[in-house]
Amino acid sequence: MSLKLISELLCIPRAGLGFLGRQGTRAVAASAIAGLMLPAFSEILRPWIPHAIFALVVLAFLRVEPAEVARRFKRPLLIAVVVAWIMAAVPFAAGLAAHAFGLEAWSPGLMLALFIVTAAPPVMSAPAFAFLMGLDGALSLAVMVSCVLVVPLSAPFVAGFLLQDALPLEPLILARNLAGLLVGAMAAAWAIRKLAGPARLEAARVEIDGFNVVLLFIFMIAAMDGVVARIWSDPLLVIAITSLSFAVAGLQIVLAYLVFARLGRADAFTIALATGNRNMGLIVAALGGVVPDVTWLYFALGQFPIYMLPMILKPVARRMATGAPAL
Repeated sequence: MSLKLISELLCIPRAGLGFLGRQGTRAVAASAIAGLMLPAFSEILRPWIPHAIFALVVLAFLRVEPAEVARRFKRPLLIAVVVAWIMAAVPFAAGLAAHAFGLEAWSPGLMLALFIVTAAPPVMSAPAFAFLMGLDGALSLAVMVSCVLVVPLSAPFVAGFLLQDALPLEPLILARNLAGLLVGAMAAAWAIRKLAGPARLEAARVEIDGFNVVLLFIFMIAAMDGVVARIWSDPLLVIAITSLSFAVAGLQIVLAYLVFARLGRADAFTIALATGNRNMGLIVAALGGVVPDVTWLYFALGQFPIYMLPMILKPVARRMATGAPAL
């Protein structure tokens, strides 16, 4: 086999990743639907969810230059306020509402789902989504990284408030699992950046976005374990939980945008998207993937807003991106 042929063969997967990366939000939304079409693989891939989450974290740290993130940290008080909103204000407000309506007694599984969807940091793909939507990925990554660093400390306190004794894992073990996953991912990203160099990473941005799409697709297939069977056995429950997940994500987005609107439309919308799209998989992975059926159903169906809202909201994001940045 000639070197030319070998080179051409090696270019095929890179070209495929580049195509997926250029398709952006459309490819991500399509992967959500495609994940439902492969239920036979869901059970096989479910144990790999923690590994997919780990890889997505690594890609998130690779996607934006550290200098750009450092520029955003020149306003540390503002980043701290955003993190406090996402990681403390939102989950505690949700907890007060849930306790007021007696959700913990009516459905402990949904109460655990509420913990997962509000205690989690923004999705690791938030910077990639921001780039794909024409928004500031550096701001998104700065917020996401800050929330990720905080979550091992904040999640146990949120769990204590929301779940009290119903947490399926000791708070310290939850914190340890989250910290271990994040430190490992940061170390892996640092090693890759050192080996590849900034120039190669810059040249491979589109391919990295494409690989992100592939990982999201694999993650979606794994998350759909048991969901297709539920669609046939209890379609009304599936519709209700899907609608609820869109409503929760939408409410978080709208409230965050209103709270931070004074920062400028583009930055406020970037923060709002990070607030509404939470990395539930990170918390589920830290819990060992062992959650009640209703909680798993919400976790699985809650991926649809994450995968589809970037495409749905992209026209809005383009208009927002014309606003002058506040930072």
